Amino acid sequence: MVRQPDGCWAADVPEAGPGDEYRFHIVAGDKEFLRIDPYARRVTSSVGNAVIPRPMPRSKAPSFTPVPLNEMVIYELHIGTFGKKTTEPGPGNLEGAIERLRHLKELGVNAIEIMPINEFAGGYSWGYNPSLIFAVETEYGSPRTFKEFVDEAHKLGIAVIVDVVYNHFGPDDLDLWQFDGWNENGKGGIYFYNDWRAETPWGETRPDYGREEVRQYLCDNALMWIKEFGVDGLRWDATAFVRNVHGRDNDPNNDLPDGWMMMQWINRQIRKVRRSTFTIAEDLRGNPYLTKAPKDSGAGFSSQWDARFVTAIRAALCGPEDQSRNMDAVRDAVMHRYYLNAFERVIYTESHDEVANGKARVPEEVDPGKASSWAAKKKSCLGAAIVFTSPGIPMIFQGQEFLEDDWFHDQDPLDWSKKVEYPGIFRLYQDLIALRLNLHGSTRGLFGQEVSVHHINQDSKIIAYHRWDKGGPGDSVVVVANFSVQSQTDYLIGFPSEGEWIVRFNSDSRIYDQEFGDAGATTVHAKAPGQDGLPAKGALDIAPYSALALSQ
Repeated sequence: MVRQPDGCWAADVPEAGPGDEYRFHIVAGDKEFLRIDPYARRVTSSVGNAVIPRPMPRSKAPSFTPVPLNEMVIYELHIGTFGKKTTEPGPGNLEGAIERLRHLKELGVNAIEIMPINEFAGGYSWGYNPSLIFAVETEYGSPRTFKEFVDEAHKLGIAVIVDVVYNHFGPDDLDLWQFDGWNENGKGGIYFYNDWRAETPWGETRPDYGREEVRQYLCDNALMWIKEFGVDGLRWDATAFVRNVHGRDNDPNNDLPDGWMMMQWINRQIRKVRRSTFTIAEDLRGNPYLTKAPKDSGAGFSSQWDARFVTAIRAALCGPEDQSRNMDAVRDAVMHRYYLNAFERVIYTESHDEVANGKARVPEEVDPGKASSWAAKKKSCLGAAIVFTSPGIPMIFQGQEFLEDDWFHDQDPLDWSKKVEYPGIFRLYQDLIALRLNLHGSTRGLFGQEVSVHHINQDSKIIAYHRWDKGGPGDSVVVVANFSVQSQTDYLIGFPSEGEWIVRFNSDSRIYDQEFGDAGATTVHAKAPGQDGLPAKGALDIAPYSALALSQ
């Protein structure tokens, strides 16, 4: 290989072709190393050889543009468990996941977020231990199969978001470690910080964001997913540890300015390639600058996961005693926004982090060992209603739509029999997604920026809020939620206008479960004088642990 003017080394090997395996032979003084190509698109394994891939086929899907963020509904999935065929050994794969895309179309989501599919150590993993960030995980399939996955999703009107991990590499099966033999302080060498900045919760393997070559390496990876595979967005894992050694705010001594500037730069580069591409930060520190524009000193992300929402709503759902439920905290979760745009946050009650690491799925947390009990079903459905009617981008985790229980781990495939066992729960999620997407033309306000929590009853554990875009019939939506085991009859709340308000959704309906009570009328008549600071009021019945959504 010959050193090029830009510092890269290159050689032409005319007889090499697709399918051939190769490594780099590095001679550094009296030391020699055989290394996997850091840019390898395919490998035999995380400790094997790089493989020259076949050229990527042209997309067979029609031109695709994702919906705007205020109309997006995200489904988070893990290929190894979502794409698992029960008759086949090993983890699930991309072919199996492609077969399940019709399920997502039936459910109604319009975006899927895939946990990392980069090459990792072993065959089972969440994917947040990247060995080779340009290669598709061998157990999941080939780069061409992932391109087929993206194309098939696009044909169904579903955007694809890929998780990327730039806060650390490895730490296992990490061929980048001391790549050419050089290092300082016994640390990682040219791709990594070689001082105190290397430290992360996952090992001393933080990339050196101060090196131009490392920043370019990460930027090239981000652009690969967009340009070569056609994905629509990236979700960045643990950005707090890209911008601060210990993942903290207000800690200038441990800040990583190079990491912050790198995030700004990559987000700008992504938008230059395709303007519709969006990026989501998993920061979880409540820092509004993640989603501000770089010109305003922000990192330039489109949205970020909202830890405040999930913490407050899960506490209100999973606490054993009604009296412990803090309706002010629920109000704050519904109202919270990072800056001006309500859709700069992703809201959820379950994600891969929320259903593992000592925690479980909401039904399991509500009633351990009895995730199909009345209380477990009622509270999990109530939580879903809050997610889909609050301002923000709603997200659900795989299996949530058919009452998947227990906790998530990478060798426990989804139990698809539950979709047959609990068809009403699946119907509830379909109806909530249709409500959120205004498919029936009566809930336009759920696309809007505006929200007002106008009613809180700490004693009865009732909350009501008004969502709207422009306001008026077909737009304004009033949501009433009961976080208590006590039902309420002829309960008065305020409404934005007089007249008939139609119940568009009732989580207590027996179409969702035969154990539910079907409480309440299908219409509410609101009239003056008003209540709760609104010009009208109406009386309604609401069942235990239930939510209603009404519009005119």
